[in-house]
Amino acid sequence: MHSESLDPSPVPDRHGSDPDRPDPLVVVDGAEGRVVPAPTADPSSTHDAGGDPASGGEGVDPAAAEPPTLVSVGVLADWLGLSPTEPLPEVPEAPAYAQPGRCRPRRLVLLDVRFRATGGGADHEAYLRGHLPGAVYVSLPSRLAGHAGPAAGRHPLPDPRQFAETVRMWGIDDGDTVVVYDDDRGLSAARAWWLLRHAGLRDSMLLDGGLAAWRAGGLPLQPGEVIPMPGSARTSWGRMPVVDTSGAEAMASGGLLLDARAAERYRGETEPIDPVAGHIPGARSLPTAGSLAEDGRLRPAEELAARFDAVGVDDETPVAVYCGSGVTAAHAVLTLAVAGRPGVALYPGSWSAWIQDPSNAVAVGPDPHGEPGRD
Repeated sequence: MHSESLDPSPVPDRHGSDPDRPDPLVVVDGAEGRVVPAPTADPSSTHDAGGDPASGGEGVDPAAAEPPTLVSVGVLADWLGLSPTEPLPEVPEAPAYAQPGRCRPRRLVLLDVRFRATGGGADHEAYLRGHLPGAVYVSLPSRLAGHAGPAAGRHPLPDPRQFAETVRMWGIDDGDTVVVYDDDRGLSAARAWWLLRHAGLRDSMLLDGGLAAWRAGGLPLQPGEVIPMPGSARTSWGRMPVVDTSGAEAMASGGLLLDARAAERYRGETEPIDPVAGHIPGARSLPTAGSLAEDGRLRPAEELAARFDAVGVDDETPVAVYCGSGVTAAHAVLTLAVAGRPGVALYPGSWSAWIQDPSNAVAVGPDPHGEPGRD
């Protein structure tokens, strides 16, 4: 048995010893405010975690290999100078994973994206009770989405300029590595990952297994609010493929449109959030939950690839993904990238936008081609 700890002690300054740079974080711990430095990586690091040159990053070759998509608890703990007290799974030797000792960022920002689809959405109170050391809280409804509307769906993409300001508000500078996590198997944190990549911040990763995996390693949590000093990162919007409602319809008829919701929602048997049940005609059912192992980590890349191959994902067919409002679908885009299928488009409006137009057809019933994997 392990026991987690709540450790409000300072962690090293990720910005180094620049005398002209103010203390990067203010941690409000209960009623007592204290200045606490942000997380840092090993100062001997040689990995350049810069962004794409067009986004103002620090000299990354656009032809260079894609940065890792996932980081394991063990690797992240090592970056933060922390030692797990419980055994951890081995890091898969796959390109999608940051490997031990080979990809140490110079500077690191952690984002906590805990979210509930019902009951108000944000889960700030849980964050305040304990989060990864130095992690900044991110409200998905207010920071990772724009204003909801009939044509845009429940969680439309944020305004590009506003998101650029949000990125700097999180304390992100050019060249920082960003790790996002949540307590729901990455299903909401993947939205932050997708938006950061969409904004040109290529060195953004999801913590595989999230908060549950961190706790399972017996690693410390920190209570209170982390308020970063503003960063200076420059963004370049539009780096990830996107389709609108017309594009989704075209994908369903001339490409491959995947529905990432639970199979019972696809079939129209239940709809817990939106006013109409069913799916977009021609879409294939591929519930995101089927890509996850029992412990909330992603299944091995080769298993994921076989799962996607079974529904027709290949090198020639254009693919787009939707869900209820563009959140779970972002996780599916990430999972496809882990399986070696990058470049899949997101339909941000998803089902919540599709059903607003009465001229859009609605289908019900099972996927006629079958439903691979688990619901």
